[in-house]
Amino acid sequence: MRILFDSRQTQYKTPFGTLRTGECCVLQIRIPTEVGTSGVRLMLEDSEHAVCAELPFSFVSRGEDGYELWRLEFTRQETGLHFYWFRIDKRGGSFRLFRQGSDTNMEAGEKWQLSVIPADFTVPDFAPGAVMYQIFPDRFARSGSCDLTYKLQPFWVHESPDELPEYRPDAHGEVRNNDFFGGNFAGIREKLPYLQELGVGVLYLNPIFMAWSNHRYDTADYRRPDPMLGTEEDFRTLCDEAHARGIRVILDGVFSHTGSNSVYFDAKHVFGHGAVSDPNSPYRRWYRFRHYPDDYEAWWGIRTLPCVEELDETYLHYIIEDEDSVIAHWLRLGADGFRLDVVDELPDEFVRRLRRRMRQIDPQSLLLGEVWEDASNKRAYGVSRRYFVDGELDSVMNYPWRNAIVAFLTDADDGTALGESLMTLAENYPPEVLSCVMNHLGTHDTPRILTVLGEPFRGTKDERAHRRMTPVQRKTALMRLRMAVFLQFTLPGMPCIYYGDEAGMEGFEDPFCRACYPWGREDEELQAYYRMMTALRGSSEALRRGGLRVLAAGNGRIAFARAFGDERLIVCVNHSIGEWVLSAGRVRFAESAAPSPTGEVVLMRGGFCLLEPSDPEAHISIE
Repeated sequence: MRILFDSRQTQYKTPFGTLRTGECCVLQIRIPTEVGTSGVRLMLEDSEHAVCAELPFSFVSRGEDGYELWRLEFTRQETGLHFYWFRIDKRGGSFRLFRQGSDTNMEAGEKWQLSVIPADFTVPDFAPGAVMYQIFPDRFARSGSCDLTYKLQPFWVHESPDELPEYRPDAHGEVRNNDFFGGNFAGIREKLPYLQELGVGVLYLNPIFMAWSNHRYDTADYRRPDPMLGTEEDFRTLCDEAHARGIRVILDGVFSHTGSNSVYFDAKHVFGHGAVSDPNSPYRRWYRFRHYPDDYEAWWGIRTLPCVEELDETYLHYIIEDEDSVIAHWLRLGADGFRLDVVDELPDEFVRRLRRRMRQIDPQSLLLGEVWEDASNKRAYGVSRRYFVDGELDSVMNYPWRNAIVAFLTDADDGTALGESLMTLAENYPPEVLSCVMNHLGTHDTPRILTVLGEPFRGTKDERAHRRMTPVQRKTALMRLRMAVFLQFTLPGMPCIYYGDEAGMEGFEDPFCRACYPWGREDEELQAYYRMMTALRGSSEALRRGGLRVLAAGNGRIAFARAFGDERLIVCVNHSIGEWVLSAGRVRFAESAAPSPTGEVVLMRGGFCLLEPSDPEAHISIE
């Protein structure tokens, strides 16, 4: 007989997942009577794994099944990331109890996690369950022309959107990223009807600040839009028209570094008063010079991206605190929030102050962070980050689920790891965070999802630049993509479409994943499928705001439940080689599925469905 405790089951722990300050947490543990237990203690550790509390359980009862029930009720008044395990006292000594999967184990295993978050933590009303669309501004749509008088030199513009982005190094061995296609605010504005029809509620734009490169992560002036994109008035008009269609606009905030060719650093002596061009520049204190002016700390050693001192008070005031700070400037022009680039390289204090200032200006503004791992227990530069326990971020990008979905659909996982990944984040993230987590399948930093799902090619960069899938590969990739998108749109959070994925774009890593949107050459069947998914999501409060519970995972299959209020739904995906017979409820949506003679639903290989179960507690078998 084993000691029974599972933090994901309400009979052992309530509430599920995170805890708010002042909220009562109830733990129950069942121990075989034969152990001879004389006491049970919760050993609560802080983020550095130092024991910060020992809390004794109370004996409740001894059952006829050979188990004793022990119970603990407690509250925490301070926020923080905690880990916990149990010490079991018995005749002749004691032993430690740890987690082993969904079971327990004596003296070896992992610790359980518990995050205590602020009691008053909330997220913007518009974000939970919204559909997001990410645009790389230079490559989405172009309308008319912009005044390029003040565009930083040198640059060149492609003659056709059908050309490849430049990927080859120049004579000095550098890939300069100074080729442009001319995408602009006016082009995005003209496509707003398309985005509205697609069901988009949040538009996320990669950097728009004035910069030298086409990706614009090398900011030259935080207060000016890049001339290639248009003017401030063009941006304001874009936001106004997006808002009129129910679409919010989120900007990319790049605050851990600037460009070397910028107002602030001015390595090329273009602007006249930067840290390099003027020894008395007010911006000099922003940078980490090892030897002035030619040796300085740069992001990942890339000399065109000098790192800044984020906690320098003049920098904090310029970016956050001033009446017309960078944050205030863009929010007042119409932006509805920011996604923070490499947020793990920004100090907690910087992020806290930024979100507080955003909420002062617009209580409904959204702050997302770029985090590639489980953000609840993220450690960066030896520090445990406090994104959720201090309410620093509303939510984050969701690479863990993206990677788990890809592994499942490319046969690297039979669904077991996907199920565990889903429940891990559901347990570790506050429900509000999970409701607006950015669920992406592709981004500007990853190969196109269609390519990932259908093309294992590993040739040279020249070969990858021109490589396209065979018809057979593309057919497989499209089948897998439909399953991936179905998962993306039925899980908690904000499903994010990377521009052109819905049109069937292919492409390997940067810059091949950043080609121009193929207007007039879209995969119309795939586009229609995406519209169907956004409509399906829009029709269900459970899909937009409901909780998550994995019901079965493994053998190439996964099933999970979504629930909100009285609405109960079950999502099933079959990536196994055989049929999967499911007890019937009402079928809300299905693909590659058929009814059986006895009334069940049969999912073929590659099939998936959304069910309203006749019995919400019915067991789902993956055998």
